[in-house]
Amino acid sequence: MRVLSALALACAMSVSSAASAAEQDFLKSIEGQWSGGGKVLTSIGGSNVNVTCNMQSDAQASSFSMNGTCRALAVVSRSFNANIKASGNAYSGNYVGVSGKPSKLVGSRSGDTIALDVTWAVAEYGDRDAKMTIQKVGDDGLRIRTVDQDPKSGKSVVTTQLDLKRK
Repeated sequence: MRVLSALALACAMSVSSAASAAEQDFLKSIEGQWSGGGKVLTSIGGSNVNVTCNMQSDAQASSFSMNGTCRALAVVSRSFNANIKASGNAYSGNYVGVSGKPSKLVGSRSGDTIALDVTWAVAEYGDRDAKMTIQKVGDDGLRIRTVDQDPKSGKSVVTTQLDLKRK
């Protein structure tokens, strides 16, 4: 009986350490300097604004941070940052964007995508809830997308999409 218990414990520890190693490998794969662009929606039903962005992502064994700046119309510049911790494939942290106040992030990773529920610090696009994905695209691409819900129609609307390439 003790042998079975010890064997079960050893198996559980090896699965846990393999999962941790997988998360560490994934986080390291999105570390680096990134540049690119995309579109930001000014308001639900409004127009998209083209942006160009630069971002630095730093990774540790169980966390990563993103610090960047996006520029629109060659004059308007906005900074953003996120600090996210991983526990297994569960992720949580905060994001600071245009409002300058920390918004809450909670989610998980499946494959090459971290899917996060966002609770904005202040109402954005009519409410405080949104979805954010951080997706590794190939070896040298990263897509960050935020989706909100149109309060009138209930339909999902992409409010931000950034497509970045490793520098």
